[in-house]
Amino acid sequence: MKMNTIRTFKTLMLLAVPFVGPVAVGEAGSFKADPGLQLYSLRADFKKDVPGTLKKVQGYGIRLVELAGTYDLAPGKFNEMLVAHGLRPVSGHFPYERFRDDAEGVAREAKVLGLEYAGCAWIPHSAQFDEKECRSAIEVFNRAGAVLAKHGLKFFYHNHGYEFQPHGQGTLFDLLVQETRPEHVRYEMDVFWIVHPGQDPAKLLAKYGKRWELMHVKDMKKGVKTGDLTGKSDVSNDVTLGTGQMNWPAILKAAEQAGVKYYFIEDESPTAAQQIPQSLKFLKQVKW
Repeated sequence: MKMNTIRTFKTLMLLAVPFVGPVAVGEAGSFKADPGLQLYSLRADFKKDVPGTLKKVQGYGIRLVELAGTYDLAPGKFNEMLVAHGLRPVSGHFPYERFRDDAEGVAREAKVLGLEYAGCAWIPHSAQFDEKECRSAIEVFNRAGAVLAKHGLKFFYHNHGYEFQPHGQGTLFDLLVQETRPEHVRYEMDVFWIVHPGQDPAKLLAKYGKRWELMHVKDMKKGVKTGDLTGKSDVSNDVTLGTGQMNWPAILKAAEQAGVKYYFIEDESPTAAQQIPQSLKFLKQVKW
């Protein structure tokens, strides 16, 4: 009982104290947020060694993380391991089907994991995402968002590029945002999957403002063509922040003005472990 009390106290203290670690940004640059990491970036490492990979994340100086699974561990056990390594789980990705069929179950798991946000990063669809599939997702998201809200959780959708099919005077992404309820559905901008289909992140941040609460900061290799609506790209096209084709000063300034709350580096490349420290360094120095 005594050990459980101590562990609970440590957990509460971790959640209450803001991050002021060794890679806190804004010291030399303009970026004022605490950069987190989407743990999917190190998925290959996690499959081999969960504790060792969490130690690696901690070694980067990162304190905020986003989850995409628990690597065959029970949610409670995974949360304990995160806390033991000084990591605070802010948000997590769950399959669309789970939000559609068992939003209550997602809410229970998210609570055990200690999350503030639970979201979806892929809508199952035919070869070309269409209006019918978009409207089905709108229903699922509005319903799931209401369920999560009852549990004190926030639902979000993470864009993936295919949503920018033309629709009316805009795109299906516009329809998705406009028809989902602001009080129940937030959005996570994946910058790569905004630029890849040929959109402008800064303009979309300005257009939908506070609907964007989360962001994946991810750069795209120079020379990769944009305008692709498949939602697919070779993982080697993910490069260190500041070395690709994204205009980070403009994007991050617009994100700050929109009120984005959390920023997560997501690097799906085979060399993510080597690129992440360099991306953190870039965020510390970038100016606008």
